[in-house]
Amino acid sequence: MASHRGTSSGGPAGADQGLSHQVQYVQIDGLVALKIIKHCQEEGSGGTELVQGVLLGLVESNRLEVTNCFPFPRHNDDDDFDEVAYQLEMMKNLRHVNIDHLHVGWYQSTYFGTYINKALLDSQFNYQHSIDESIVLVYDPLRTARGQLALKALRLTPMMMAMYREGDFTPETIKQAGLGFEKMFEEVPVMIKNSHLINSLLCEIEELTPSTDNKYSFLDLSMSSYLEKNVRLLMDSVDDLSQDANKFFNYQRQVAKQQQSKQQFLAKRTQENKLRVDRGEAPLPDEDLNRMFKIPAMPPRLDQLLLAGQVSTYSTQINDFARQSFGKLLMVDSIQDTTSGAAKSGP
Repeated sequence: MASHRGTSSGGPAGADQGLSHQVQYVQIDGLVALKIIKHCQEEGSGGTELVQGVLLGLVESNRLEVTNCFPFPRHNDDDDFDEVAYQLEMMKNLRHVNIDHLHVGWYQSTYFGTYINKALLDSQFNYQHSIDESIVLVYDPLRTARGQLALKALRLTPMMMAMYREGDFTPETIKQAGLGFEKMFEEVPVMIKNSHLINSLLCEIEELTPSTDNKYSFLDLSMSSYLEKNVRLLMDSVDDLSQDANKFFNYQRQVAKQQQSKQQFLAKRTQENKLRVDRGEAPLPDEDLNRMFKIPAMPPRLDQLLLAGQVSTYSTQINDFARQSFGKLLMVDSIQDTTSGAAKSGP
């Protein structure tokens, strides 16, 4: 998954507003949600390619209001495209037409919930480091197509921000801090709000929309392909997690082997020096043991945390869809029994 373009090094453009409120939930205008959905449909190739953009708004009391957004244009990596300048120019134009132009985060689409990775972590850290209240909106168009709006707001926990700033993810540091994959991100509640005029329009559109003949369309059970894909992705993530664990076990074995060789060398050197002293000879000079017995580099444990978080996300999605499918099966079974009973008791 590609990193957030234009923020991997310098963070959001124009991030100089000093926000210090504690955000408890995110309020998104309905128009912003529609813009994100439209962006994914037009440039996301049906949800198979990632799209990204900038969220604009303001902080009001304990509420983060997302009132506008604009997408990042698609371009090749070889193009000389300055996205920081693009962001500044867009915000300048929005300010001229009296539209909220302050950065409050960014959004990104996802494919089957595959979003927990190093790229998203880097981008969100840069945003939160510049603006503490920044969030990332993750939108899954494939899951939304199954009847559930998959739009969640995430931010890094203070513990993760502190550890990522230090860059120390050794097992001892992670254990001492009590950091697990469930403590890397925190989900902020999202509320979508429309104006009274839009609500009135939606009510009128609902009345004008012709009713469908199939009143049981919400009981559609064609979800096997989605669940199968989630299970396959879960298996791939578990395999990657197992390979990462094997790398760490190999590292531990190599360290133990080097330490054992080092102790054997010291014991042998001590015995030789004792014999030389007994013979009246000078002891052997000390040698650089660190150069003789090099300890291999420790594999990064951050990747293991991210993989564990992704496995947890897949498991949650499978559990949600399986529970929904079981509910539909029970309702369909009840409807069939009722229909069969009514047919038998009929004239």
